[in-house]
Amino acid sequence: MRTVHEVSELAHVSVRTLHHYDQIGLLKPSARSKSGYRLYSDDDLMRLQQIMLFRELEFPLADIKAILESPDFDQGKALEQQIELLELRREHISNVIDLAKAMKAMGVRALSFKPFDTSKIDEYAAQAKASWGDTPQWTEYQRKWAGKTKEDEAAMGARLMELFAPFGRMAAAGADPSCEEAQAQVARIQAFITENAYTCTNEILAGLGRAYGSGGDFTRNINEAAGPGAAEFAAAAVEAYCSQR
Repeated sequence: MRTVHEVSELAHVSVRTLHHYDQIGLLKPSARSKSGYRLYSDDDLMRLQQIMLFRELEFPLADIKAILESPDFDQGKALEQQIELLELRREHISNVIDLAKAMKAMGVRALSFKPFDTSKIDEYAAQAKASWGDTPQWTEYQRKWAGKTKEDEAAMGARLMELFAPFGRMAAAGADPSCEEAQAQVARIQAFITENAYTCTNEILAGLGRAYGSGGDFTRNINEAAGPGAAEFAAAAVEAYCSQR
């Protein structure tokens, strides 16, 4: 067993941070000395290591606690996903460094913003978090879809994609994403998700909207189903919708 000061020196984490983790139930020591001092076991240190990995990926403490306490949490799978996320971050940082070097060599003429794009990282992190955390939305989805087949799920996905078709037409016509027609269509999508999957709050909808226009799988799938520019138009329409509520 190790004292809080020993763990602090070993893990390069402040004593104050360890006390805070204990207070919020994120990392509680397995035992206490006769004098009441915290004592940490090897299992506690393994949990701290997991916490530090998630923190390295900038996950909020509340999310980390929910993930680690989820009955569906698979440490092996989590490590694979954490490695993938860290590698994506390494690639991102490398691209930013290359841009900085180009700017140094060429001055402001080396104009590029692509290295700052974190959409791929954000999308993968969201997907990983959904698979780790036993969220109320996931619980509701499981309840609603208990006994349903893969064919049922595919049919629902197709129906959802149909709701993006008007965005493709509006994008082609150069419509304003904040127009009445576009906003009504966003409301239909929100209602569809709530009815068929989970309660789609405005906060969740805003996150989905950002994913629609992130340039990842969401964007590609929507544009293939609804036409070029549909996903980006949908993202802008959702942003306008949520900003007004």
